Amino acid sequence: MNFRILFVLISLAGSGCSENANVLSQKEIQAIQLVFDAAEQTPDVLEKWSRSCALCHVNGEGGAPRMGDASAWKPRIAKGNAQLMVNTVRGFNRMPPLGYCMDCEDNDFAAMIKMMAGIDK
Repeated sequence: MNFRILFVLISLAGSGCSENANVLSQKEIQAIQLVFDAAEQTPDVLEKWSRSCALCHVNGEGGAPRMGDASAWKPRIAKGNAQLMVNTVRGFNRMPPLGYCMDCEDNDFAAMIKMMAGIDK
């Protein structure tokens, strides 16, 4: 799945006026999970991570969960991979949309999240 497709999918999920507007459909959640399942760390992903995510997730700047801090990531992981991706794409708390990685693809975000949070799938 191309980043642009996922960005549109996630943006549309939150664009409605109903109280369920921020709820992803089961089909959307499954699509995001497929991206997580296929995502792998590569030298390119590590390079993107070092110039974007690392800015906050190494030292916990702005309340960001530190890489590998299982207790900080546990409540976030409990919300599911789809919610982790939504928060990354839309921005969350003090993290800007896309977490400063404007050239990241879906699989890049998924690989970075998995790496930082210690998620196997």
